[in-house]
This record gives sequence, C-alpha cells and structure tokens, in this order.
Amino acid sequence: MNLKELKNKTILLFGKSRAFVDDEFILQMQLLGINIVKEYSKDVVLIIDGRLMTPYEVNESSKLYEEKKAKFIEIDLFDKALSNSLDEDTLLMSLKLSHDKERLKGYIQNSMITDTLFLKLIKIYNWKGEDFFENDDNRDVSAAFISRFYKNIERNHNVQYSSRGFLHLLIQTIDENIIETISLLEPLQKSFKSNIQDSNYKMITTIATHLATSKKVLNMLIKNANSYIRTLIAMREDCDEVMQMQLFQTHDEDVLSALSYNLQLDRKLAIILMKNKEYAKNMATYINLDETIFQLLYEDSCVELAMNNTISYEMQEVLVDTDELIILSALATNKYIDKKIFEKLFAKKDEKLNLKLYKNSAVPEQQLREAHKNHKYDISLACNENTPSDILENLSLSEDGEILLGLAKNSNTPMDILYQLQLDSRFERAVKENSAFGKHIQTQNIGWQS
Repeated sequence: MNLKELKNKTILLFGKSRAFVDDEFILQMQLLGINIVKEYSKDVVLIIDGRLMTPYEVNESSKLYEEKKAKFIEIDLFDKALSNSLDEDTLLMSLKLSHDKERLKGYIQNSMITDTLFLKLIKIYNWKGEDFFENDDNRDVSAAFISRFYKNIERNHNVQYSSRGFLHLLIQTIDENIIETISLLEPLQKSFKSNIQDSNYKMITTIATHLATSKKVLNMLIKNANSYIRTLIAMREDCDEVMQMQLFQTHDEDVLSALSYNLQLDRKLAIILMKNKEYAKNMATYINLDETIFQLLYEDSCVELAMNNTISYEMQEVLVDTDELIILSALATNKYIDKKIFEKLFAKKDEKLNLKLYKNSAVPEQQLREAHKNHKYDISLACNENTPSDILENLSLSEDGEILLGLAKNSNTPMDILYQLQLDSRFERAVKENSAFGKHIQTQNIGWQS
C-alpha cells in the first residue's frame, strides 16, 4: 500500500490505531498530508476498521461496507504501511531534540517499524543509569527488544521480562547488528569491568566469544572490559594483528598467556612471546606452524611441537629422528600425523608407544583389527573412536573396569552398550558426558536421572 497516493485525500478511521498512540497517528497523517475524520462524508476515499471500535462504529462500518461507500482496509495493514513510510532521519532527529521519552518508548514498542529503525531508536533511549529491568520504563523497552528478535518466543513467553532473555537472544542470533546494539546499551556498558557476580556479566562473555561479534565491538571490549574478557578475545581465531598488539600492550600476564594459545598469532609477536618458556610451550602446541617458528621452538618444546595439529610431514620426520620416547609418545597421540610416520613409530616395536598409537583414531582400521588379536591393547582399542563397532561390542563383554570406562567415554560405542554402561554407577557419569550419547538423548527426547 502506497500512502503517498492518499496525499490531500480523506480517510475515515473507526476506533484507534494498533501501532500508534492517537497523537502520533494524527501527527503522521499531517506529515503525509492525509486528512483523517471520524464521520463519513462524500470526500472519504478509504475506511479503516481499527481497534477498540464502539458499538456505534461497528454498526456504522457494517452499513458503509454494505453500501460500498469506499474501499475498506484493516488497521494492521494500514499501520504496517504507515510504519514503513516513516522518514527515519527526520523522526530520529525529532526524538533526539525533543527528549520526549514517552514518544520514543511508543516507537520502540511499535512492532511494525523496521528492525533497522528499531535498533537506531534503542540506541538513543536513556536508561537513567539503571539496569534493564530496574524500573517500569526500562522493563518495557527491554521486553520490546527481546520480543522483537527472540526466536520462537511463544515457547518461552516470559523470557522477555528477564535478563536471561538478552542472554538467550545473544546465543541465538547471528546478526552482528543486534550484538553490537546490545553491547552499546548503557546497562551492559556499566558491567564491562564487573565480575561473574554481576547479572549482566554472562552477556559480556557471550559477546566476547560469539562468532558474529564484529571487530568494532571486540576492539571496544579490549579497550574497556576487564582482564578475563580480554583473554577470551585473545584466543579468538579472528583476533587480527592490530587487536593482538592492543592486547599485548596491556602487559597483563593472563592476557599474554591467552595470546600464546592463539592459532593465528602474529609471527613478530610470537617471537617476542616465546622468550617466556611457558608461552613458548603453548605456542608450540597450538600455533599454525611454519619452518621458522618450528626451528625457533624446536630446542625447548619438541614434545609440544609433536602435539601440534599443523605439523608438516618434514617436521614429523625431524621429531621421529630424535628417537626420544617422550617425543615419540606425544607424536603417537597426534591425529594429524602422516601414515608413513605411523609406520615408522610401529617399527620401533615399543609396547608403551604402541599403547598410545592404538588409541589414535587416525590409525587405519586394518591395524586396529590386528591389534585386537592381542588383549594387551584392549584398553587402547576401547578408547579409540575409529575402532570398528564389532570390536567395541566384543570388548563390552569384558569385566575389566578400564576397558569398560574407555567404552563409556568413546563416542563411537554403540548406543545399546552405552545404555547398559549407564546402569553401572562406575561409568554413569562418563556415559552422560559422552557427546554422542548426549546428542542421541536430545534427538530422541529421552531423559535420564541426574
């Protein structure tokens, strides 16, 4: 519906607008050049059935409809068209200059305005230094925000009246504009340097770790939030060189330690940080390796390098050639080592090394079947997610507690076996913590006693 076509024309409204208060509705009609009346005349080109119509208005509307005096439209359709025709810049400027809180609140509670306009309006709302639900006005505004963006709110219809609503909304959304807007709200800004006891603190940690959080917001948190929030950002894969340098310049040991875990750590920064042996070992384990970094870390952090997921075949060979059991054992646990390296490690014929190798899910199935012929590897096979189901079923007949515990933790263990293991108090917790079992329970909508 194009409201511009109604300029200089007359419309009849029975009842009231659903989205606008009376004064605001009249003001918008004036701005659009539309004449609005309460009684029919020959100038009326459109009749609107609004909310809260009186009995007289209902009868009059029915009569005019039967006589086909003009076109009829429901108030929801008209309100939607009116909401979409708002001059956003003019409205925002008017609201800012007037400081009319009730008028602003009316627009925020108008469910028919666009999401873009809503997010602009919420940014100019004055929370008066109080929390989201600390007074009636703030409560109404917070409820409007949550109700607008919360998915499937009808299943949890009271969530808009609790700070949990904002938290759940943050977890649900993938819209960086919603995340940014929430992060800029005064009640949350006040909690940036708070601690876990603060009711809004979980929202801040969620923003700091959310994949859709923009770099603008992350930079704001680096500048204004506490040490723990900075550590969360320091470990993000999208923490770029500029952000890493800002974090480094805090000289906060916890933040520097967190940076040392970052896979994408800037090479120049890595060289500085590796002067600290603890940070060097963290980097050896997690950083995306290249030849230069490998060589710099090799002397003091071979064991950690052996566990790095990005270690190349050439680097693996260098570590195998050390022939040191502690290094070879670490390499044996790495799921990303080359098949040729597996062969070299098996060729060592060291039982301790083999026990670790047979736990590695990257070991080919045929070798696992060969290992099953020797019962001394049963615990390793029970723990291995790549062990074939028929072998796991066979191992479930064992009375060895370590073997059964390995099965309870193994996400590849057949579900019927996990159900049986759950009945044993020794393995109940391990089964409940098994990701595959948890997923199965959620999918099948079956519960269990906690």
